[in-house]
Amino acid sequence: MTTETDLIRNIALVGHQGNGKTTLAEAMLFRAGVVTRPGRVESGNTVLDTQPEEHDRTQSLTLGLASFSWNDYRINLLDPPGYADFAGDAMTALRVADVAVFVIDGVSGLQVNDELLWQAATERAIPRILFVNKMDKERASFDAVLAGIRDHFGSGVEPVDLPVGEASGFTGVADLLTEHVILYDSGSANTSDELPADIADREHEQHEHLVEDVVEIEDDLLSKYLDGEDISVPELEHALRAGFAAGSLWPVLCGSAVDAIAVDRLLDFVCRIAPAPSEVPGIEVRGDGDRVAEVRCDPSGETLAYVFKTQTDEYVGQVALLKILSGSVHADDVLANQRTGAKERLHNLLRVLGSKHTPIDSAEAGDIVGAIKLTDVSTGDTLAPIGSPLTVPPIVHRRPVYGLAVAAESAGDEDKLATALAELVGDDPTLEVTRDSETHQTVIRGAGDVHVQVALTRLKRRYGITLLTEPVKIAYRETLLGTVETEGRHKKQSGGHGQFGVATVRFEPLPRDEGYEFVDETRGGVIPKSLIPAVGKGIAESMGRGGRHGFPLVDLRATVLDGKHHSVDSDDFSFRMAGALALRAAIEKVGTLVLEPVDHVEVTVPSTLQGDVMADLGRRRGQIEGTEPAGDGEVIVIASVPTSEVTDYPVALRSMTHGRGRLALSFKCYQERPEPR
Repeated sequence: MTTETDLIRNIALVGHQGNGKTTLAEAMLFRAGVVTRPGRVESGNTVLDTQPEEHDRTQSLTLGLASFSWNDYRINLLDPPGYADFAGDAMTALRVADVAVFVIDGVSGLQVNDELLWQAATERAIPRILFVNKMDKERASFDAVLAGIRDHFGSGVEPVDLPVGEASGFTGVADLLTEHVILYDSGSANTSDELPADIADREHEQHEHLVEDVVEIEDDLLSKYLDGEDISVPELEHALRAGFAAGSLWPVLCGSAVDAIAVDRLLDFVCRIAPAPSEVPGIEVRGDGDRVAEVRCDPSGETLAYVFKTQTDEYVGQVALLKILSGSVHADDVLANQRTGAKERLHNLLRVLGSKHTPIDSAEAGDIVGAIKLTDVSTGDTLAPIGSPLTVPPIVHRRPVYGLAVAAESAGDEDKLATALAELVGDDPTLEVTRDSETHQTVIRGAGDVHVQVALTRLKRRYGITLLTEPVKIAYRETLLGTVETEGRHKKQSGGHGQFGVATVRFEPLPRDEGYEFVDETRGGVIPKSLIPAVGKGIAESMGRGGRHGFPLVDLRATVLDGKHHSVDSDDFSFRMAGALALRAAIEKVGTLVLEPVDHVEVTVPSTLQGDVMADLGRRRGQIEGTEPAGDGEVIVIASVPTSEVTDYPVALRSMTHGRGRLALSFKCYQERPEPR
């Protein structure tokens, strides 16, 4: 059955690792009657943690999707991991969802990733609800957590619930809009307008504060309030919804995911307050050339679908998760993949509930569905009618900063490994796989050590490849220490056709990053013109074989000045050898200088940690180039640091800044490596 766009709610559950997002999702599914009893993350039996790696680590490691009905609404629930290494999936969820529910720990309060994700949601202008979870735990304190939230996020934070009791005495919530109390006993909810005596006075006071704040959102309502007229609950809710959609007000609710207390209240609230897909701003897409257009979520518009995630299922193969941005899709529709230009038939459309898939016939704009048996679809692809020029810009993730070299233990698995790595990156574009031609290593890079280790564990499980891993080698290089003139002589007589070539070459170092330059200054045909290039080729080949320390030679000009040839015995090979021998002689005469790669480093941290970061970069032989303000009390420290000093830096930075530091790395240049003491 197709759900109307206005009755769809796309929700992302986000927050710090361990705040209980997956447990909350499980409680929602339980309250909706999708499961008969909630699963537990620790037991590995939740709907959304489907991967063995998630069961082993008892934490979410990939974006989960659960599509289910709640009363008349279709809920598409996105549950990304809370661990910082998997922030790419959280960014994806925020791109696709129309509302973010921030799950906050009722004991610990705001944590690092809560703040970072809030910043990301602010940049995307996505409406936010806060759900203070774990109110049933010892030392839970709604007031303390609320104060911390307001301190960080401002006066727009507005509680619409009060807890009835805390810790073991937590039994329900008081609704500040309706002034009703909802109490839970053995899983059932009972609503009453009789407030418990111990919170009645406080509830009335908080209700008045809520009314005062909400009426300011609409001028007519404010005038009515100032005139002493009563404000009805529907009027309050209408204004609350307007402020929420405008991003000036962020409601705070509370409950317990473990005991499913106030979870139904949260679902009801989201359905009433959160915008439908048709009510959110349109998405910018690219058209012909540089033209930018806006596409709104309109069921009657041209079909446009965005592949926000692909996942590999051991039974059905690749599952492409699609958000229908406009129009509608039907089973067996044929759309064009705007990246490849190829036609894709939607053989099977699916409702997705974790690893469970239910076939459907169609879906309207705003909905999120799965599709299988597509030919060549990757994360970030756009599916559109044949001939349409529209393309949805893919998410630009932060470049991965932590790498590990991998190889198949068995030579017969090398081709299999290449295919497996490509599929792994297809599922998770925040990973990167490269082949370094200098170090001859295949390197997989991710956001951190956990990200990479999880990817390799998944690769071993899926493809049965036994892997060897080692640290990433540093691609050092060498260059000559000075200018020198040498002769390369290759002579070989074996009774028949021999080999003979002599070349006199001047070698001189070039400025950094100038590469290799070959010049011919011979006169009088001492070396035939047809054989001159062979000298240069032999030098280039010898440069690749390395200098005195075994690293490739770079930044070198070779000028062939003189030489000798034999009318019979001289050939291309002879003069290639002559060029190579001339370079070997030059290296022996003047020696070489080792060059090391240097990275451009940008570290974003709270300004209070700026000094610690700068001191640490200095200990890593870094040159601080400056700082820039980053807003929200943060600063960007900019430096040049030798690559060898930052291979472990992502892990060290996280430890040093307690997860608050963000790192960007890019290659900058080569520079002289200091001689070891």
